[in-house]
Amino acid sequence: IGRALMSEPRLLLIDELSLGLAPRVVDALIERLVELNKSGMSLLLIEQFVHRALGIADRVYMLSKGRVVFEGTPADATKAGAVEEAYLLGAGT
Repeated sequence: IGRALMSEPRLLLIDELSLGLAPRVVDALIERLVELNKSGMSLLLIEQFVHRALGIADRVYMLSKGRVVFEGTPADATKAGAVEEAYLLGAGT
């Protein structure tokens, strides 16, 4: 992540931020991502822990087998049960 930030990107793509990291480290990284986003950087986060990602997201896109099965706000995803439905469709595996 540090190497990517050195080039001062407008968009940062992060795939599985939490993979192999201690929860405290993930929490610290998420706090930093929020700061980067507030400073104007766009973020695209692909994350296995959906509820953690929903906590910092502006928009949510859930995929199952390469197809978008949900698009909306984090609140909509939570209310609509989209997270649970996506897991049932296999997006979480």
